[in-house]
Amino acid sequence: MPNVFHATALLSLMTLLGCSDAPNQSDLTIEHAARGAFAAALSHDGRYSLVSSVEHGVSLWDNQEHGLKYQWHQSQTHNNLVHSLAIAYDNSFAVTAENNTFAIWNIQNGQNQGFFKIKQGTIRDIAISNQGRYVLYGRSDNVVVHLDLVSGRRIEFLGHQEKINSIALSPNGHFALTGANDYSAYFWDTRTGQVIHRFNHPSRVTKVALDASGQYAFTADSLKKASIWQLTSGDLVSQLQYIARQKIFSAVRFSEKSTLLLTGSPSRQLDLWQVSNGKKLDSWLVEPRAGSRPKSAVVFDVAFLEQENALLTESSSGLLERFKQASH
Repeated sequence: MPNVFHATALLSLMTLLGCSDAPNQSDLTIEHAARGAFAAALSHDGRYSLVSSVEHGVSLWDNQEHGLKYQWHQSQTHNNLVHSLAIAYDNSFAVTAENNTFAIWNIQNGQNQGFFKIKQGTIRDIAISNQGRYVLYGRSDNVVVHLDLVSGRRIEFLGHQEKINSIALSPNGHFALTGANDYSAYFWDTRTGQVIHRFNHPSRVTKVALDASGQYAFTADSLKKASIWQLTSGDLVSQLQYIARQKIFSAVRFSEKSTLLLTGSPSRQLDLWQVSNGKKLDSWLVEPRAGSRPKSAVVFDVAFLEQENALLTESSSGLLERFKQASH
């Protein structure tokens, strides 16, 4: 009897130790692309998923109803897939981009609002403002373009010296954050093109994000520096604390109150951070793509389900996943 007790106690201890180190698993998984996704975006509140795949073009999913809302086709060929897409903060419009074209879509009725072709460079990242009025996109030829779709006014931001990797646009479309291979990120006014802050990094800036309230910016480079900045002063708030020599971020989102930061990576990982000090609070792993060797998946986008105290991800596995968040 003592031996049985000892074995049971040891097993329980191993289970507890294992659970403390092993990332949590999702409590809900829904397939959005049977053979994997090429790109994906979530609305800030997790209500909608926008998924690009070879088989289905671009699909908009209603995550409250767990149903397909619209299917949009931007190109007649599979040679130029939609690789960048975004949903406006107010869930009114979406934008989808291939290398040389982008399209605006009305989320309420599913109608296309126009197709646009660029003549120089290729689109690297794209964003859209509330009411679908403004579009921001970064190009491979170092230029960022801000376009007013109502007036036709166009501003080209020429501050970067190398190709653009990541952009972010404030919900009202008046402020932009752009990161490039020139080791810098710029926070600038889209109405004047004037730089407000420049954030420097020791290597190429690969990911940027703005919080919706206009308090903070996030910038990360290709090596080890991931920073949160105060937008009023431009001062450093915190740096994410991790020991890896290299950590790449493929998705970033601030919580509604801007106290937490959620990040996704190309290595399946989902991490939750404290904005004030950069400490990691929790980690999860998304499902790998079926049959992938080694087991892999890129986290394309992340979102907070504030009312449910949960988190959502869309990944290259073609899956929407929900993770329960502990109280912080």
